[in-house]
Amino acid sequence: MLKREIYLKEIRDFYNSNLIKILVGIRRCGKSIILEQIIQELKEQGIDNEHIIYINFEFIEFESLTDYKELNKYVKNRIKDGELHYLFFDEIQNVDNFEKVINSLRASQNVSIFITGSNSRLLSEELSTVLSGRYVSFRINPLSYKEVLELLGKSKSTDEIFEDYMKWGSLPNRFDFKREEAIKNYLYGVFDSIILRDVVERLKIRDTSLFNLILQYVIDTIGREFSAENIMNFLKNEGRDVSTLTIYSYLDALCKSLLIRKVYRYDVHGRAVLKTLNKYYVTDLGIAQIKNTNTEIDKSYAIENIVYNELIIKGYDVYIGKTKKGEIDFVATKPNKKIYVQVAYSIPNEDTKKREFGAYDVINDNYPKYVITLDKLTYEYNGIKHVNLIDFLLDENF
Repeated sequence: MLKREIYLKEIRDFYNSNLIKILVGIRRCGKSIILEQIIQELKEQGIDNEHIIYINFEFIEFESLTDYKELNKYVKNRIKDGELHYLFFDEIQNVDNFEKVINSLRASQNVSIFITGSNSRLLSEELSTVLSGRYVSFRINPLSYKEVLELLGKSKSTDEIFEDYMKWGSLPNRFDFKREEAIKNYLYGVFDSIILRDVVERLKIRDTSLFNLILQYVIDTIGREFSAENIMNFLKNEGRDVSTLTIYSYLDALCKSLLIRKVYRYDVHGRAVLKTLNKYYVTDLGIAQIKNTNTEIDKSYAIENIVYNELIIKGYDVYIGKTKKGEIDFVATKPNKKIYVQVAYSIPNEDTKKREFGAYDVINDNYPKYVITLDKLTYEYNGIKHVNLIDFLLDENF
């Protein structure tokens, strides 16, 4: 089993904390495995089974506990003494009013609570208000490229592995299958479960055909500025006359299901986040591949999506950079660090070089600036670093 150390090292400091630990990520990205690995580490520290309570709300044996009062009663009956108990609630969004149980247990019992969910409500301001800031959250992603190599037992990257990763994404269980048809069938199953459980049932959206059309448009326009007018024209060509309000409500549903992520623009000169002309990227390129209308996703946009996802994995908050001249693909920030990133598939000639590196001409600050491509030969140009994409993906200190 691949140990997801990239997340465990962040969570370990909170094992015995009374803060609620929230793990959020798209279905089948590996959240349950991380819970299992935390439980295993606790047992290795000497915690016995009586002080570990694990409930997966997707298992039928726990179906009755989706009533929050029954869940509260069940857990309290399992707590037999005043020692610290570790509570693990997997896919807790299946429990209506789960916040009431979490708050009650935290206030009345000596517990350390871990919860996972496949819906962005677990990261929402609404939840923050209910839990009153008594939690710490962790975004769990599909496997990073470094994790993919580790899972496959490879010490270095190959073109074949990277092409497979770029086409079929990195949901952990898809690597159980070798044939493309089997991989596609698995990914369709994941997608259908997201549509059924996180959209149709939980978000009460009935028009799944419209939902699919809007997702198709987002995938077909990965990395390009989103325009309500353009998507309305697209839908009209598909025989659907839909209001702007409906479009944005469905886009919000896509984001809440964690299939896609909205990326806002950042005015580099005005130093402000802008709420218009944002872009969307997919959480996993395998899902994008099966929903794409073309044979394959445009590789230039695919690697841009890969870089975006990797910046998220590396702990950055990511924006599109607006400049006086145009835009920078990404402005990435985290505490005490800020970088600019421009992405291209390759730099085959001088004109491309001037275009990609020239995007930084109007930015005069001293934050690091990078151009990331698949080219194996790297160099500096006007003080801007050129980085190979694979090197970027495998560099834990980037």
